[in-house]
Amino acid sequence: MRPITGRDELALFTRLPYVLNTELSHDLAAGRRRPEWTWVALRDDRLLARAAWWSRPGDRVPRYLDILDVDDGVDGVPAAERPEFAARLVRTALADILPAGTRPPEYTRFVPPDWREDPLVGPAVRARMTALEGLGARLFVERLRLEWRPGTPIPQPRGRLTFRPVHDAEELVTLMTDVLTGTLDAHGRDELTRMTAREAAVAQYDDELTRYASPKEWWRIATLPDGEPLGFVIPAHNGYNPVIAYIAVLPAHRGKGYVDDILAEGTRVLAAQDVPRIRAATDLGNVPMANAFRRAGYVDFEREINMTWR
Repeated sequence: MRPITGRDELALFTRLPYVLNTELSHDLAAGRRRPEWTWVALRDDRLLARAAWWSRPGDRVPRYLDILDVDDGVDGVPAAERPEFAARLVRTALADILPAGTRPPEYTRFVPPDWREDPLVGPAVRARMTALEGLGARLFVERLRLEWRPGTPIPQPRGRLTFRPVHDAEELVTLMTDVLTGTLDAHGRDELTRMTAREAAVAQYDDELTRYASPKEWWRIATLPDGEPLGFVIPAHNGYNPVIAYIAVLPAHRGKGYVDDILAEGTRVLAAQDVPRIRAATDLGNVPMANAFRRAGYVDFEREINMTWR
């Protein structure tokens, strides 16, 4: 078990299939991945398992474990041994990657919407989860991944709201602080157990929103006709896809259907850039937000499994 030597071993690493394989070369060049965070388990020259971690460029430690695979073919690792084999690879790599006492990064995995019922995919996903549970991880949340495709109608403005650019960082951070009241987002609720709403909003603004290379002029504040803000949407490009990065309605204005107007505006902003798709995500349990995306023509194309260490 060892890390790859560099981009010259990507052909070896990508012998096992996964949707992220096509992004690895670019991620290594961009500094989102490092060879020393990209591990393989070999028997002679046969790839039996692999694991890789992702970060934002410049991060000292990885942010996510987002690739974990075991060869589950006929001549691969026997089914009963796969969880322990994967766990041993992750345990070995983490001992080399992380400083002692550091909590392991969150695990994230993209899976088909029907992964539980699929006789091939289901056992493979469960084997990975079992491996990480043996290392102390637990399921944190399952998320819907959604996609808007060109040609899908965008609802026309109803005239109830006005949209304008964000005045400054303080305005947006203040709104982000307010919308955390009553949030259904699992990550947001978890953050509120460890920090104030203001601290969580500042952290998300600094660590995520400011890192998008797309123009801040795309961001929109939704207001009532008298100018009172009631929500916002952050259309962006995350380096992989155009995305609805953040959308929210202030607590006092929820339940009135404003989210549909706000999402339509964010979709219009990105669609005007002639994009091939728009991606979005929300927790499986956030039913109101999921329904809003579906009403706007976004389709469920994938799920995302998140596991964390406490």
